[in-house]
Amino acid sequence: MKTKDWFTDWFNTSYYHILYKDRNDADAQLFMKNITVLLNLPKTAHILDLPCGKGRHSVFLNSLGYKVTGTDLSENSILHAKRYENDTLHFDVADMRKPLVDKYDAIFNLFTSFGYFEDDSEDLLILQNIKNGLQKEGSFVFDFLNAENVKLNLVKEETKIVDGISFNITREIKNGFILKNISFEADNELHSFSERVKYLDANKIKEYFKSVGFTITNTFGDYNLTEFNSKTSKRLILIAK
Repeated sequence: MKTKDWFTDWFNTSYYHILYKDRNDADAQLFMKNITVLLNLPKTAHILDLPCGKGRHSVFLNSLGYKVTGTDLSENSILHAKRYENDTLHFDVADMRKPLVDKYDAIFNLFTSFGYFEDDSEDLLILQNIKNGLQKEGSFVFDFLNAENVKLNLVKEETKIVDGISFNITREIKNGFILKNISFEADNELHSFSERVKYLDANKIKEYFKSVGFTITNTFGDYNLTEFNSKTSKRLILIAK
């Protein structure tokens, strides 16, 4: 039986991690280095990686000397991440729609981990939780896809073969969402999953931020922190307080 939220099912499968196993760690590490330098974060800072997936950003941030907490809804991802725990690196299962218990010097929402919900109020609730979970001078780092660029360069169909599994992928923009349907055969079964992220362009997201009281200090278009261009930038990266 399918659960209500697509991400609860898909992110918890081993197939999700197979499909995306070649994600570029060098890019992720470059981004984390650039951001921590930009924010001038002292080594005493406590960073929340929300949601953290299997912990690749958290582990690297911790290696730079920061105290890091990573939380994610996927029990499988947290189980994987927990093997990296130490005195200054902790992982927990948590839903970002629930209020944060602690306050942090910085909160990172990375790799398009937002816009999953039908109702705008749930997205706004997450941003409000993040705002409430920051120390007085704390910073929020938001890394999302650039919706306009996705629309201009949408690859409607492709097949990716990873570990002998042929993932058939189709994409469309429909009813205000960017949809990615993934079907494949593995372990003698046919599988089908969908990824669904709200079509949020820069203006819409900035409205969201303003409505919960965030002040945006920087807008970037990639992990090198170059200037954002609504047509050509691959990412929309916002820094807010």
